[in-house]
Parts: sequence; C-alpha cells; structure tokens
Amino acid sequence: MRDVADASGVSVKTVSRVVNGEPGVKPEVRDRVSAAAARLDYRHNLAASNLRRNAARTGVIGVLVQDVANSFSASLLRALEDAMRPHQMLLLAASLDETTAREQYIVENLISRRVDGLVLVPASARQDYLAPEIRRNFPIVFADRAPRGIDTDSVAIDHRLGGRMAVAHLLAHGHRRIAVLTDTETIATARDRRAGARDAFAAHGVEVPGDLVRSGVGSEELAGAAVNALRELPDPPTAIFSGRNTISKGVIRALTQRGERDSVAVVGFDDFPMSDVLGLSVIRQDVAQLGAAVGERLLARLSGDQSPPRHDLLSPQLIMRGSGEIPPSEISPPEPSA
Repeated sequence: MRDVADASGVSVKTVSRVVNGEPGVKPEVRDRVSAAAARLDYRHNLAASNLRRNAARTGVIGVLVQDVANSFSASLLRALEDAMRPHQMLLLAASLDETTAREQYIVENLISRRVDGLVLVPASARQDYLAPEIRRNFPIVFADRAPRGIDTDSVAIDHRLGGRMAVAHLLAHGHRRIAVLTDTETIATARDRRAGARDAFAAHGVEVPGDLVRSGVGSEELAGAAVNALRELPDPPTAIFSGRNTISKGVIRALTQRGERDSVAVVGFDDFPMSDVLGLSVIRQDVAQLGAAVGERLLARLSGDQSPPRHDLLSPQLIMRGSGEIPPSEISPPEPSA
C-alpha cells in the first residue's frame, strides 16, 4: 500500500479508502490510485483488512455437508451462496461423508482458520464438542438436521412428515405390501423418515410389513440389491418408499433392469435432476427455502442477535409424476427362477 501511495502521490490512508471502497475520495484521485495499483500488480489483502476493521471478521463462512457431489448438498450450497453474496461473504465447503471423526477434524480446522461462522449438516450423533464455541457465541446454524448435546439455531425439513406423506400416498392407492428402504440407523433423517412411514401404516390400520423394511441402504448399489431381493420374495412388495435420492436412483435402475419399471409403484424422498424425466413421484424438500432460512439466521447472529436459539421446521411437498400412482392391480408377480 505504501508503494501504491508513493506512485499515486497520496497517503496510505487514501489508498486504504480506495481499495476498501470507502466514500469521500475524489473520482480523479480514485482513478489515479487504481491505475497505480494495477501498474504495480497490487492485490488487496482482504483477510488482513477484515481482521483490522471488522472485529476480527474474515468474510468467510464454513459449510459442512455430507457430500458436495450430492444434488441435495449442491443445491443447499448454491442457496447459501445466493444468500451470503449480497453481504460480500464467501463459502468454504467440505464433505463429511457421514464420518464423525472427519466432522470434528474439519470443524476444528475451520475455526482455527478464523471463519466467521459455521453451517453444519452433522454426521456425528452428538455435537457436545462445540460447547466452547456456543459459550462464546460463535455463530453456528445447523441445516437439515437438528443439533444434539448443544442448543443452537437450526433449520430443518420435517423428515418424519415426509415419510408419512410418502407411505400414506401409496396406501391411498391401494398398496399394503410397501417396502421401506432407508439409510443407516445412525443418521437422524433416515430414522425420522422411517418413523414417518410407520406412522402412516398405523394411521391406516395396516400392519407394518416387517420383512420389507430395510435400513443401511447407503448407496445405489445396495438399493439395487435390496430391490432384487425383495422382488424375489414369495409375497413381494407392490410399492417402494425410497428414503433418499441415491436410494431412488438404485431402485429405478434395478426395476428398469428387471422390466418392472411400470409395474412397481415408487415414491422417493428428495428431488434430483432428471427425476421429472423419469416420472418419479417424490417428497420434495425446498432446498432453496432451506438455504435462505439458514443464511438469514446466520446473518442475524453475525449482526449481533443474542436471542435464544430458534429451531425452524419446514414442511416437504409431495410431487406426483406417475410412479407413485401405479395401482397394485397392475402388478404381476415375478417369474419363478429357473
């Protein structure tokens, strides 16, 4: 900055005001300083400037999701980016891969790098390790999953309601043998979606088909294997509730390979690209609304809001595209194995 000041014949303070976009500098002076900065290849150190001017702010938010490649996580990141951009804040994102140790390692590293706040889709069963940050009012907002072991802001989808909506929809179309495929037991959203499915069976006076409820279906490959095993049962399912977008992809692929794509009803949880083309009925989470609400809470905390933690719950939506509306009368039993 001193070199730029000397080259443009102004004070270091004037250079600082120009590079930080502050008012009160004459246009001709601003142009002269900008030209000198460009000539000298000067690059403004925003981190140092923020630390000096904004009570140790860096202008960076850490965002931890399960997998940045997953369509849900990618949509959440984009919604958060849109919410934070007008406030000149950047996101630093990482994937947790449903691993507790990885979560704690990345959180500790982001905090040590002085991010201004965290958005966390937790992989751990409890987040007590964040208690010191909560005590010092470090801004943390949980997205999609509620915090456990600590009390801080959260914005989540009502996953139990979504599971209930999906199975109730299949029951309303005459199905009774409904398979329920969800992720591992350690994931709170999977437990909630499975509990919602059980709520729907109970509300309709239908016994839960225990032989058709499968957890631990954590990949497309496992979903496909589950479908093949279930459809080979003596009394196979006439419908499937797939409790995650990756599960839905595996289910659709397996049914297509079996020639049963148009004969087994499917409702998936999570919308994803091309699901409309596939005609897949889904329980849609409004990820844009979720990201906007998370961004709003985080910005409020960064602005000094000291009110008690809020726990907002958003309702999902059933999108009917055909796969969830196939009646059981159209379903044929599988051919016996040779």
